[in-house]
Amino acid sequence: YPADHFEVIVSDNGSTDGTPGMVQADFPRVKLVPLGLNRGFAAANNTGIGLSSGKFILLLNPDTEVGFTSVSRTVRFLENHPDVAIAGCRLILPDGKVQQSVRSFPSVWGVFAEAFFLSILFWNSRLLGRYYMGFFDYGSSSPVDWLSGAFFMIRREVIERVGMLDERFFMYSEELDLCRRVKEAGWKIVYLPEAQVVHYVGKSSDQAVVARHIYFQTSKVHYFRKWQGAFRANLLRMFLLGSYVWQIGLESLKGLLGSKR
Repeated sequence: YPADHFEVIVSDNGSTDGTPGMVQADFPRVKLVPLGLNRGFAAANNTGIGLSSGKFILLLNPDTEVGFTSVSRTVRFLENHPDVAIAGCRLILPDGKVQQSVRSFPSVWGVFAEAFFLSILFWNSRLLGRYYMGFFDYGSSSPVDWLSGAFFMIRREVIERVGMLDERFFMYSEELDLCRRVKEAGWKIVYLPEAQVVHYVGKSSDQAVVARHIYFQTSKVHYFRKWQGAFRANLLRMFLLGSYVWQIGLESLKGLLGSKR
């Protein structure tokens, strides 16, 4: 596509490594939005969405490498499939393996299976591994429940209908919640393997591992409160807190026995 057919917007969540200056100096066509502080994934993306004007909006993580054909193929797919609201691509890890980026909507049973590692032990099971979809065929295009937000193209008309990302999710589960709202509104979400992007997973969140865990679990509880009610959300919260108490006790015992911290 010609340069006047697309726009690039960078929302900077208060970075301190010189990123804003680099973007301004090296990429003058990019619209830079310095937020001044870390407002979270959802708020930063919503800021960019609000400043955009395109028919299609691509949410893209900063730890990705994108070939332009991946963008154009996704655009063409959405243009040819008006019943599809969101399209995601095949995410390739730096070692060449395919990232498991497709999930089913979470359930109480799925959380239980995940907490007790049943979803890992029985990765390909349609019962115990349902959430992680270990049985999913990443070589074929298919409708799905939800996709990773690393590369996430959505129609503007859908955003206008169902709303933007819920900013109560500071980080994690925001794309899950949006996909749930999109499916509730009757649209399709499709995984598209013809478009491929290299994803260097967790390069931002690895800088704050403890905070990452807190945001991940907090967002999980908030999602359950929003979609399955306060009772189940509170049960989940107590279960998660109990599992952390168990882990602290286990690691303390291992420490007394001389295990590595």
